[in-house]
Amino acid sequence: MADKIEGTANAAESAPGMPQLDFSTFPNQIFWLIVTLVVLYLVLSRVALPRIATVLSERHGAIQRDLDKAEEMKRSAIEAENTYNKALADARAKANDIVNEAKSEIQKDLDKAIAKADLEISAKAVESEKAISAIRDSAVQSVEEVANITANNIVDAILPEAADTKTIKAAVAARLKG
Repeated sequence: MADKIEGTANAAESAPGMPQLDFSTFPNQIFWLIVTLVVLYLVLSRVALPRIATVLSERHGAIQRDLDKAEEMKRSAIEAENTYNKALADARAKANDIVNEAKSEIQKDLDKAIAKADLEISAKAVESEKAISAIRDSAVQSVEEVANITANNIVDAILPEAADTKTIKAAVAARLKG
């Protein structure tokens, strides 16, 4: 076994090292490097890069279409908002008109009701004045009757033979007038 180990060690010492670092193979390596790079360039420029460019242009087109669509939707939204605001303002104006008309009608009805109530009050006031006047007249008449009866009784009590009813009534009427 020692021979095998020695044989491996001798083989390692006689080997030239890493082949890519061997200067004698540099021209061959450079040739194959250039061939590989040219083939890689041709494959990339003829096959891969056009496909990548197509995908990028499609993406750019899709993005641009989406941006255009978004801008159009934004304009539509702004127009819809303006239409909504105009409709809202029109509705508010119409509501104010309806409220004003209702207030006007209510005011007219209220004025009519007030006028009717004023007429009823004035009619009742006239009736009340008539009733008060009638009560006053009857009170005055009652006072006059009571005064006549009282005066007649007093005169009868003091002077029984001088009691003249017409004279007593005239004296009471004169005294009541002032």
